[in-house]
Amino acid sequence: MRVKVLVRNPDDYVRETKRDVHKVPRNYDPSLHPFDVAREYTRALNATKLERVFAKPFIGSLDGHKDSVHCLVKHPKSLSTLLSGSCDGEIKIWDLPKQECTRTITAHTGYTRGVCIQPDCQSLFSVGDDKIIKQWKMEPPAYGQVEEPLMTILGKTIFTGIDHHWKDPVYATCGERVDIWDEHRTEPVRSFTWGLDSITSLKFNPVETNLLASTASDRNIVLYDMRGATPLRKVILEMRSNAIAWNPMETFIFTVANEDFK
Repeated sequence: MRVKVLVRNPDDYVRETKRDVHKVPRNYDPSLHPFDVAREYTRALNATKLERVFAKPFIGSLDGHKDSVHCLVKHPKSLSTLLSGSCDGEIKIWDLPKQECTRTITAHTGYTRGVCIQPDCQSLFSVGDDKIIKQWKMEPPAYGQVEEPLMTILGKTIFTGIDHHWKDPVYATCGERVDIWDEHRTEPVRSFTWGLDSITSLKFNPVETNLLASTASDRNIVLYDMRGATPLRKVILEMRSNAIAWNPMETFIFTVANEDFK
């Protein structure tokens, strides 16, 4: 018969006085620790997470809008300038290094659905829930002068987005359909429709400037060519896309913000 006895000596773990350090048994032989690799991996992973937590990716906030922000547009030539449109109809121009609002435009009644800037940066266009397209000067008015739009076009339906051509004096709006506008005319020069649901956003391609893409509320992505009479192609996704953007380096690739959290 074989008998095994477990011995527990209090002298190995009990302190003699209250000022003594707690005795912790520890074996420094790595061969006796089968989970040593897993422990080191956990420690490295926690260290990486802590580095990301304390990396401070948040730089600052641009405070000043009274209502939620609906659209953002960057300046095509100035990296320090940003434009934002809010749900109360205001358009604000921001100075990013100073994080200050340099100008506020009371543009529309209701939502400001979209803002775009001319390629020469002399003026900007905006659309809103009041069915109006407005053109504004990029330069602020003189002291004491009332700010008025350069041009106002009343549409038949609500506009949900706008984007300007990269070279020509042409811009496009979306809503119930995609309309192509000339800056010197008050009626669209061409219109595209495919389906019955409203179109939420659209963007011109920066290289193939006659090509533009749009997203619709019926989960569609549609490509258009301004030189043609009909849309080029439609892609149907599983869920709705809310925004679209072309890759500035590889312009044959575009990215959509979809509601499938991907």
